[in-house]
Amino acid sequence: MSSYNRTPYVTPHILHKHYAQAYDAEVSNLIGKELEYFSQAGFDMDRIQIKRNAPPAVLYEDAVRNEGAVISSSGALINFSGKKTGRSPKDKRIVYEETSKDEIWWGSVNIKMDEHTFEINRERAIDYLNTRDNVYVFDGFAGWDPKYRIKVRVICARAYHALFMNNMLIRPTEEELQNFGDPDFIIYNAGQFPANRFTKGMSSTTSVEINFKRMEMVILGTEYAGEMKKGVFSVMHYLQPVKFGQLSLHSSANVGEDGDVTLFFGLSGTGKTTLSADPRRKLIGDDEHVWSDDGVFNIEGGCYAKCINLSAEKEPEIFSAIRFGAVLENVVYNPITRVPDYDDASITENTRCAYPIEFIPNAQIPCHVASQPKNIIMLTCDAFGVLPPVAKLTPEQASYHFLAGYTSKTPGTEDGVLEPIPTFSTCYSAPFIVLHPGRYAEMLAERMAKNNVDCWLINTGWTGGKFGTGKRCPLKYTRRIVDAVHSGELAKAEYETFGVFNLQIPTALEGVPRELLNPRLAWANTEAFEREVRKLAGMFQKAFALYENDVEEKVRLAGPQL
Repeated sequence: MSSYNRTPYVTPHILHKHYAQAYDAEVSNLIGKELEYFSQAGFDMDRIQIKRNAPPAVLYEDAVRNEGAVISSSGALINFSGKKTGRSPKDKRIVYEETSKDEIWWGSVNIKMDEHTFEINRERAIDYLNTRDNVYVFDGFAGWDPKYRIKVRVICARAYHALFMNNMLIRPTEEELQNFGDPDFIIYNAGQFPANRFTKGMSSTTSVEINFKRMEMVILGTEYAGEMKKGVFSVMHYLQPVKFGQLSLHSSANVGEDGDVTLFFGLSGTGKTTLSADPRRKLIGDDEHVWSDDGVFNIEGGCYAKCINLSAEKEPEIFSAIRFGAVLENVVYNPITRVPDYDDASITENTRCAYPIEFIPNAQIPCHVASQPKNIIMLTCDAFGVLPPVAKLTPEQASYHFLAGYTSKTPGTEDGVLEPIPTFSTCYSAPFIVLHPGRYAEMLAERMAKNNVDCWLINTGWTGGKFGTGKRCPLKYTRRIVDAVHSGELAKAEYETFGVFNLQIPTALEGVPRELLNPRLAWANTEAFEREVRKLAGMFQKAFALYENDVEEKVRLAGPQL
């Protein structure tokens, strides 16, 4: 047998298992002890040079004058985050203290930090900010529903960070700003200044930490703005279920003319942003939402879009949102014309743009809809080419796939990746999860049952063969499938059972080829198809083993059966 026919076994990349390095096994004895001495270092809010909620034009001037920022040909502000061009999950910590310690899912995503170390880092950050000539404060809201929103204060020393959070939080009106009062959550961003590596529990000069007792976040040693955005999300991911009893989700959402809401779950590269931007529907938001008893609302006031290979043809809404007021991050530009080169990944593959949601023409403003979701779409990009382009999930299957959070990283992104790497990211948001995944899954199942929500698994990945032999499912067919979900056509379709995964798949849908709907028909070699199906099913079982003891038997049985 030649080595070409053998499929090498690929270790699935299970995010929550080895997501960050094993945290410090010996936890400091200060953890959990009531500290008698809390640092008294306070930030001086009465300073003369403080710029509170400065308008974008002022922040542009400061960023250009002091930070080496550049104004792009379309009017956006191009900034650079320095050494760190992405999040630092290994350096993220949560303070272990009595008010929240029993709620948090401790482990490699939520690494423990003792209160004493937090106080040292907090004082270090505040001392640094107090020595700066320019300090920026931005006061805004997280959550569009006034009933569930929180007041957030960001204190930072870079105009770029202030403008970024001006775009990503919900901007208060003049009146709201005057009556803002004390914030519910404060971010001290001293990212230009390093953490002290000799402080107990520090793994590097970078430290991003959240304290739920103090309701504060401290950032040292990273100027990547996305840390602040995800810090606010982590806080909402904790507060919404724990304090408000509402479900926070890493998802995009849009709404039709009849008020029918669709939620889209999916990891990077599955089409969450692309498919939720639909000219026939209004966009509620592209990344973070809360499904409340009253409806669905966006947590953010803006969008944070990937810019790599961005073009006006492929994503016109995002392309035209990059104008005055928008922040471009780590994007290479032509030094003469100042035109951004979105295809250039020489600084980082993770080039980004942050803009207020009003810059999207068909945004639903306010980003809050008082009706319950009608459809949930779980997106996956299956590079093994065996999952159907659309399947209707039972409530148990919905819980199973939500906990598994499957997609695959495709070859070509990294050297030496010859086979697709399956990635399982629980709740489609492993890096940001705060409570045990089972809690979010349980709330999701309850809300789906109560509101009779239909759930669909849509594969935007390969068909007719795995990566290398098959081809990516054409976007026009995926869009046609999503339209059929919204029009109700798919709910009325005839279904057949797709073996091993036991999924219900439609036998026909106008405008989509029959062989595309059933992957078994699309493959020329049935034997190879069966082999890949079993291989993927085995990976699902291995990844799901983490939750087997925490879920009901009917959810356990909803996965693939070998």
